[in-house]
Amino acid sequence: MPEKAVDDVMEAAVGAHFSGLRLEALRLSSPSSPSSPSSARASPAAATHSNGAVYANGTAAAAAVELASPPAARQPFVIGVSGGTASGKTTVCDMIIQQLHDHRVVLVNQDSFYRGLTAEESARAQDYNFDHPDAFDTEQLLECMGQLKRAQPVNVPIYDFKKHRRCSESFRKVNASDVIILEGILVFHDQRVRNLMDMKIFVDTDADIRLARRIRRDTVERGRDISSVLDQYGRFVKPAFDDFVLPSKKYADVIIPRGGDNHVAVDLIVEHIRTKLGQHDLCKIYPNVHVVQSTFQIRGMHTLIRDRDITTPDFVFYSDRLIRLVVEHGLGHLPFTEKQVITPTGSVYMGVDFCKKLCGVSIVRSGESMENALRACCKGIKIGKILIHRVGDNGQQLVYHKLPMDIAERHVLLMDPVLGTGRFCLLFCFCSLFVRTEGIRFRL
Repeated sequence: MPEKAVDDVMEAAVGAHFSGLRLEALRLSSPSSPSSPSSARASPAAATHSNGAVYANGTAAAAAVELASPPAARQPFVIGVSGGTASGKTTVCDMIIQQLHDHRVVLVNQDSFYRGLTAEESARAQDYNFDHPDAFDTEQLLECMGQLKRAQPVNVPIYDFKKHRRCSESFRKVNASDVIILEGILVFHDQRVRNLMDMKIFVDTDADIRLARRIRRDTVERGRDISSVLDQYGRFVKPAFDDFVLPSKKYADVIIPRGGDNHVAVDLIVEHIRTKLGQHDLCKIYPNVHVVQSTFQIRGMHTLIRDRDITTPDFVFYSDRLIRLVVEHGLGHLPFTEKQVITPTGSVYMGVDFCKKLCGVSIVRSGESMENALRACCKGIKIGKILIHRVGDNGQQLVYHKLPMDIAERHVLLMDPVLGTGRFCLLFCFCSLFVRTEGIRFRL
């Protein structure tokens, strides 16, 4: 890199630090900056990612492409709510949604997946059993739920209960959410659907109450008369409940008596959901992320550095303490080998030592705040620097690095106090330096 360009880069680094590093314009075959002399000696024949994936007989560039791929999205928490007709399932779902107002929650109704009736079946709709499992398009339900589990938006069909067919031109778009509630009388019947659920709730209500609610609902909302409702209930609804709905009660994790009137049960369910959503998800999204266990000491230091009235010396002191704990925790994840030493008393002690030499690389300029902690933990450790600036004066991305000559033979601790994927830094290391991935560890 020309001297003037280096000066421009270092001058730009004095400004605001961007943690979202970008190297989209960096070509895999020809890096924009010259590699260090040690890069020619590093063999890219086999690379191991820090999460354990092995790239056998591949190139460093191919491994870099894999590392640069976006991480998997967090899977939503899926709740299945089942029960007899008019048992209060929708009421329970509405109560859960209202109490989880600080999370994105969507409701998917199994009724939307009724099969459309043919002209002949529509003419004899009063003789059609809408409470049988064959009345639902389970395959489409599985497809929609599978997409939602993968955090992808779906178009849920809209069913017209008066015409007994789906609206061909209109759909309800459901976006990916933190919580997905699947509600229906037979959502527990198919094992494939049950396997998608993280929690299964069965709403248990007396048969007399359910019948009264069904009469009111079908006459008011679906334009039917009382005699047809009672006839359908006796011929189809009650037998289907005994044959399919009630037996699925055994699959429920939680049974709610009295439906929506049981506020205590709903409150307990909401608290359980909040607990699940509040757990650390970073380790699930990024399998190679290790979170330091929270203690009262660590929480106390976090409280101090977040206090707006803290003095600058105190902020620096407690920040350095936290950074040192992170560095020490990270060193424990590096590979060790057994080592035998002789004690001053002449006895033999079997201990451990690092498998390879270490070095640190700080991402300019925030990563420099972690250098003192690393030097305090590893005496005489070599530390390099790397700068990736988003846009320079000429509109091009500028990259600067000053690394140890033998970096390919060392385990690398890449230091950046801002939490991020760091995949673009890895991409640069692969493409420009051919550093093996088994030697790279992020310290955040």
